Amino acid sequence: MTEEKKGQGEVSAEHAEHEGKEKKKHGGKEGIAELEAALSKAKEEARENYDRFLRSAAELENYNKRVAKEKADLIRYGNEELLKTLLPVIDNLERALGHAAGKGNEEGIRGGVEMTLQQFLQILQRFGVTPITAEGERFDPARHEAVMEQATDAYAPGHVISELEKGYLLNDRLVRPAKVVVAKAPEDAGANTESETEEGGT
Repeated sequence: MTEEKKGQGEVSAEHAEHEGKEKKKHGGKEGIAELEAALSKAKEEARENYDRFLRSAAELENYNKRVAKEKADLIRYGNEELLKTLLPVIDNLERALGHAAGKGNEEGIRGGVEMTLQQFLQILQRFGVTPITAEGERFDPARHEAVMEQATDAYAPGHVISELEKGYLLNDRLVRPAKVVVAKAPEDAGANTESETEEGGT
């Protein structure tokens, strides 16, 4: 009887040991699965953080470029408003020279005005201001402002006959367009006159 109980006890102990090993085995698998899930989650969070870092770095770089460009433009074009106020002085000097040439005034006056004008233009040139070439050029709406058209054989249609007011650039930026007279074909003028006559007769 004692031996039978002993045998049963040994079987129970072996069964308990087997169950313990199975639980430990399953518990180990569950632990590994949990670790793998945590690792995967950590990797995903790291990837998202890295993506955010790259976006932030790109935004910062774009901001720095924009600030640098604005600063460069401020330095390059900072005198634009001042120069706009000085341009009418040049206009008046040029008009004075034109009147003096037509009325036979003394050469001393003309020479003095010319000297002043040249000095003024040299000063503007030091600040990056240059006059726009217009007369004889093809009309360019980006640089010229057409005040009127004139029929002529001396210039090809669409070309500038004369300047009424000079245009100026500040470095590569337009400060003021040149006001110009643009050539048109003489036959256009004749056609317009004929059309007006027919309308008047009607």
